[in-house]
Amino acid sequence: MNRILRSPRRAAVVTAAAFIAAALTTGVAVADPGPAADTHSSDTVGYGPELTDEAAAFVYGLANPDAAPQGSNNWDCKPDAAHPRPVVLVHGTWASAFGAYSYMSPELAKAGYCVFTFNYGRANVPGAGLVQPTIGATGDIDESAGQLAAFVDRVLAATGASQVDTIGHSQGGVVIREYLKFHGGADAGDPSRNKVNHVITYGATNHGTTLSGLGSLLGPLGGALGVDLTNPTADLIGQAGVEQLIGSPLLTRLNADGDTMPGIDYTIVADQYDEVSSPYSRTYLDAGPGATVNDVLLQDGCGQDTSDHNSMVYSPRGLSIALNALDPVAHPTLTCSANPWLL
Repeated sequence: MNRILRSPRRAAVVTAAAFIAAALTTGVAVADPGPAADTHSSDTVGYGPELTDEAAAFVYGLANPDAAPQGSNNWDCKPDAAHPRPVVLVHGTWASAFGAYSYMSPELAKAGYCVFTFNYGRANVPGAGLVQPTIGATGDIDESAGQLAAFVDRVLAATGASQVDTIGHSQGGVVIREYLKFHGGADAGDPSRNKVNHVITYGATNHGTTLSGLGSLLGPLGGALGVDLTNPTADLIGQAGVEQLIGSPLLTRLNADGDTMPGIDYTIVADQYDEVSSPYSRTYLDAGPGATVNDVLLQDGCGQDTSDHNSMVYSPRGLSIALNALDPVAHPTLTCSANPWLL
C-alpha cells in the first residue's frame, strides 16, 4: 500500500524539481521587489477534478493554475441557519486555490457550507526563480491581505452574510491575520463589527520559519544547476518568502501587542512532520483578550497520520478538525486514518 501511495508522490517531486529548474533557468532576473511588490489577485476559471491525492493536485495545479476546486465559488450560494457563514479558503506560497484545496473544498460544500476561494499575490511581471505570474502568493504579504479584504467583501455582498469563516494554509494563515489586524477584517475597538468569526490555519508561519525544508530540498538541486539556492532571497522565493522568515519586520509588526484580535476564535493546526513551517511549534498562537485559541497537533491521538506541510490539507483528520471547529455539534468526532507525506 505504501508503495502505491508514494509512487505518484515521487513523480510529483520530480515534476516539481523540473518546474523549479525551468523557472530558475528561464526567468528574467529582476531586482528585489521590495516591500511593495507589484502583484495581483485573480478569480478562478472553470473547475478541476476532485482529487484526494496532494501529489496529483499539485501537478494538475501547475498545468491549470486558474482552475477552481470542486465545491467552491457558487456565487448563488446562500448560507442557511445550520451553516450561517461562508467559508473562505486562502492558499499558501507558490500555490493556487486548486492545488491547496481540491480535497477540502468539495468536502466542506458537501457538509453544507458556501465555499469561496481565489488566487492572490501573483507577480505582474516575471522574475528570477519561482516569482512567475502564474505562481501564487509570492508578493508582499500586506498587499496580499488587501486583496483578501476585497475578496471577502465580495463574498459578504453576494451571500448576504455578515461574517465569514476563514481557512488558511501556510502563508495563507499569515495573510488572514494581516487582513484582520490591518485591513479591516477585525475591529479591535468593537468586535461586533468583525468580518471574520473563526480562523482555522494549517502549518501557518505565524511566528516565522527557518525554511529548513527549503534548504534541504533546494540544496541538491542547486548543486546540480551550479547555483546556490539555499540563501533565500526575494527574487528566488518571492517577497512573501522572505517575510515569513523568523524575525522579519512584517512578522514583528504583525505579532506586536499579541497574536490575536478580540472576538475571533482561532483553531491553529500544526504538523510534527512539517518541513517548511519549521519548527512546527512556531505556528501556535497565544490567546489575547476577547479571543479563543485552540492549538492542535495533527498527529495528537493519530500517529498513523504522517502528513507533511503540503499533504496536511489532504488529511482526513485535518478536514475533520476544520469541520469540528466550524460546528462541533454536527461534527463532534475527529477522523484518524493514514495520510502520507509528499516530500
